[in-house]
Amino acid sequence: MGSPVVLGIESSCDETGAGLVRDGRLLGHALASSMDEHTRFGGVVPEIAARAHVHAFAPVVRQALESAGLRMADIGAVAVTTGPGLSGALQVGLAGAKSLAYALGVPLYGVHHLAGHVAADTLEHGPLPDPCVVLIVSGGYTSLLLVRDLARDPIVHLGNTVDDAAGECFDKVARVFGLPYPGGPAIDRAAREGDRDAVAFPRPMAGAKDAPYAFSFSGLKTAAARWAEQQRIAGRELPLADAATSLQEAVADVLTRKAVAACRDHGVGTLVVVGGVAANSRVRELAERRCRAAGIALRVPPLKLCTDNGAMIAAVGDLLVRAGTEPAPPEVSIDPSAPLEYAALHPVARSAGRAA
Repeated sequence: MGSPVVLGIESSCDETGAGLVRDGRLLGHALASSMDEHTRFGGVVPEIAARAHVHAFAPVVRQALESAGLRMADIGAVAVTTGPGLSGALQVGLAGAKSLAYALGVPLYGVHHLAGHVAADTLEHGPLPDPCVVLIVSGGYTSLLLVRDLARDPIVHLGNTVDDAAGECFDKVARVFGLPYPGGPAIDRAAREGDRDAVAFPRPMAGAKDAPYAFSFSGLKTAAARWAEQQRIAGRELPLADAATSLQEAVADVLTRKAVAACRDHGVGTLVVVGGVAANSRVRELAERRCRAAGIALRVPPLKLCTDNGAMIAAVGDLLVRAGTEPAPPEVSIDPSAPLEYAALHPVARSAGRAA
């Protein structure tokens, strides 16, 4: 008899996701987004996101089951994001997941959101090579990791962002450029007709000797904002396409240069690029070109698995089940700012009498 069907629940931000995975194979998934409700505020409003999760939870689980041709009784384990993320949003997902696990009499596993992004690639390309370098790049996180056995081994951080993440930089600069939220896709669309050498935006920390794999995008954000302000003061129309593609090039250049260097310096033959910004066309293009030149295999999930989704959480749950990991305790809680150390994340609220 094979492994159980794992239902994965994701609710860390503005997407409510449910996915079903067994033995590394995606059986079905569904997603509901509250993005449109946040657009007029220029960013995610936590209270709106939490309320949207409450309304979307049951329909999304039902849609995922229907897409897989399964029934609720077919679920053999439940995995849920327990951090990091928005507190209220995480609480909704955990409460729903606990209820399902209890009603079905199946084990519950807490999953670190970023480990989910790493595992998303396995649903398309199979098991991760041991070891591999993973570049996680999204609205809130930009990190270079050394990953071995995702379900069993600690995750080694080679470098993280010291301030703004790459996706956050896109969001904030897009607003300055007059583009809609979310900024990443808007920048990517605007960049299609531009000249990437038109504006000499800086490459932050490109030559940092003491932190060769660290990232910083706050200075780039400020440089882009000042450049746009200078254009307006001078009475010039903002050359939007050139500005967007020049900004995108600066971000993609730094990300891919450091990622390929990390692979080379650590003798690793595979780079995995995951997270929302992995959907950016120039990041994918430049990563492919530089990996090919360096003789490094590149793995990037399909676009539908780059952004937050339930399938990636189910993928981690499936790995944890097959690795024989202990399920979460009944009093498992959330940790909105949990560092990425292991794929499993089983925090316990201090009020329950145990350390989180």
